[in-house]
Amino acid sequence: MNASAIHSLARPEVPPLPPYNAGLSSEAVRTRYGVSEIARMASNENPWGASPAVAQALAGLAQRVGVYPDAQCTALRVAIAQRTGVEPEAIVVGNGSEDILQMLCQAFLSPGDRVLTQRPAFGLHEIYPRMMGARVELLELTPALDFDVGAWCEALSRGPKIAMLANPSNPVGCMFDAADFARLLDATPSHTLLVVDEAYVEYARLSSGYPDVLALLRGRGMPWIVLRTFSKAWGLAGLRVGYGLASDPALVQLLDRVRTPFNVNQAAQAAALAAWGDEAHMLRGVAETVRLRGVLADRLRALPALRMAPSATNFLFIDIGRPNGPVNEALLARGLIVKPWKEAGFEHFIRVSVGTEAENARFAQALQDILEARP
Repeated sequence: MNASAIHSLARPEVPPLPPYNAGLSSEAVRTRYGVSEIARMASNENPWGASPAVAQALAGLAQRVGVYPDAQCTALRVAIAQRTGVEPEAIVVGNGSEDILQMLCQAFLSPGDRVLTQRPAFGLHEIYPRMMGARVELLELTPALDFDVGAWCEALSRGPKIAMLANPSNPVGCMFDAADFARLLDATPSHTLLVVDEAYVEYARLSSGYPDVLALLRGRGMPWIVLRTFSKAWGLAGLRVGYGLASDPALVQLLDRVRTPFNVNQAAQAAALAAWGDEAHMLRGVAETVRLRGVLADRLRALPALRMAPSATNFLFIDIGRPNGPVNEALLARGLIVKPWKEAGFEHFIRVSVGTEAENARFAQALQDILEARP
């Protein structure tokens, strides 16, 4: 059976979907370019790693892998509830926050429903709704590479079924401040499900004016869920743990209908619980990353013809003023993995994660050399 025949068996929404761009692995870069020293600056990973408590929690786990994990992630949900003030029954845990995004789309979207999000966006904010046959409305950035608050308010007032709002934005880094976020809530009808993706909240809290989203959402009549992750600030990207804080346990109960059984494995639950118990380690890493982001941004601003979006995250979104493909190849040849943006209209942008001081200096020098080498 050929590919065309197989595609004919699929739901019509599936073949046109783009694959998620997860980027290149370190091993692939070593093999392809013959480099030994790799700087992973594409996926917004935490260069400081997880708390030492995680290694302790995982020690000896091999003797328990024959037993299924807690399907409800009870201990982790209780711990998250104690710190966030959201009752455990209104918390859902997933195999990364993208797992929860998929649950939301499966539970709430039907063909023809309208979903609102930003362009450029975290790819799955668009891919998962289209997978369910929904229509996705993409809002544009301002010329200053910031959110267009007026456009968001107008689009929200028209009542989409779901609004996917990443604050701060991935891949851009810009944020809605507290006043703007309150305006968005005032514009949102009670029948719209508001999905606030706060994957970078730990970094954004250090930015002046960043909203306390849970405080602003409580008491609102609309359904909502706030998504967060252990992959970034908590250093657990390799184990995949995300969680959602919902307006009502009824929302989580619906997600449980479509959630795969045992969706968060035993190691991931143990690691997340241990990391959560060492908040001080996370806060030190976040503070250092934000400091180094400022140093890196200052150095890049000195390069001609570059512009950067404002960032409240652990990455920078950079317009290099030329097609990003050749520049990305030249960086890979130097062992520097960044993310060239492929979305139409953004082919001149790269996203670079903030690494260690040495990695940042290496990247900035390499980018300068590459841009100056081209006539």
